[in-house]
Amino acid sequence: MEPTIACVVPCHNEEAAVGKVVRDLRAALPEAIVYVYDNASTDRTVEVAREAGAIVRQEPRKGKGNVIRRAFADVAADALLIIDGDDTYDASRARDLVNLLFDGPYDQVVGARRVTDDGAYRAGHAAGNKLLTGAVRSLFGNDVTDMLSGYRVFSQRFVKSFPALAREFETETEMTIHALHLRLPTAEVAVDYRVRPAGGESKLRTYRDGWRILRVILDLARRERPSLVHTVIAGVLALVSVVLGIPVIADFVRTGTVPRLPTAVLAAAIMTIATLVLLVGYILESLMHMRQEQTRLVHLSYPAPAYSPRLTARGAGIGAVSGRKTAASPRNAIALDAEQHRDLEQGQEVSPSDG
Repeated sequence: MEPTIACVVPCHNEEAAVGKVVRDLRAALPEAIVYVYDNASTDRTVEVAREAGAIVRQEPRKGKGNVIRRAFADVAADALLIIDGDDTYDASRARDLVNLLFDGPYDQVVGARRVTDDGAYRAGHAAGNKLLTGAVRSLFGNDVTDMLSGYRVFSQRFVKSFPALAREFETETEMTIHALHLRLPTAEVAVDYRVRPAGGESKLRTYRDGWRILRVILDLARRERPSLVHTVIAGVLALVSVVLGIPVIADFVRTGTVPRLPTAVLAAAIMTIATLVLLVGYILESLMHMRQEQTRLVHLSYPAPAYSPRLTARGAGIGAVSGRKTAASPRNAIALDAEQHRDLEQGQEVSPSDG
């Protein structure tokens, strides 16, 4: 059976760029179905996307995370590509990312951004990305260089095991940590990152969204690394207890009395709390392992991504995998039949099973 490929383009007021993104995707992946998820746009995003040949769906709740949750629930494909609709990523490289996913096989291929235009990154965005990526690398592992990239390809088993709880731009952080924590095979491909076209406006707010992403990292650390977090908290409490208790113990050794009884009671209470916090951390760690096992079993219930042997050569791509250059083997695209082409041109929905 030939594999299916779907592209998801989240959009909010992207009439200036979404048409080019859709056309580039259809040129790079003619066999793919391109879905544009309109996220409460007030401009001509919907009309422009349909004119370019995309299937348009609506997600009225604002926020990229809401779009991803809806798309991951609605769309079934052997490879699912997501890319922002602002034309800052090189959509013509989509074939390289998809080829690498199948050749691995990998569960996730990330388009690691390579800035080619001055001004592509707004002031503070590059530093914030490095800071947040460094925090994730320290907590969850080193297999990531661009945690916040919005250009990715996923296997079906990644998509259907990913809970998608985020609401806004923190969704990429959630994807990265999901892959790291389950140790899913992931690769990176360097892709050009350029300035928005004239008329486009960034939806990312440096401080608001940076703080939101940092909060997500801390919350995920609490849920995914409970023993570490609780050990740190217990250690701080134990240190406070020892600092308070040493003078009381010294007085008792010297005089045989406890003149500062309230301090002694406080030190003992804090040490008791530290012990309870540590025990709770170990209990949560056991529960987390049980949840991780269940997620892993859901992931394994889907087959690994694989190209059909009936496909013939079409194009090749080069991707960086864990610091090494890996050649993505030439593959051919499977053409949509005439009926699907007509439906796409008219903006009608096509079931993935029809591909």
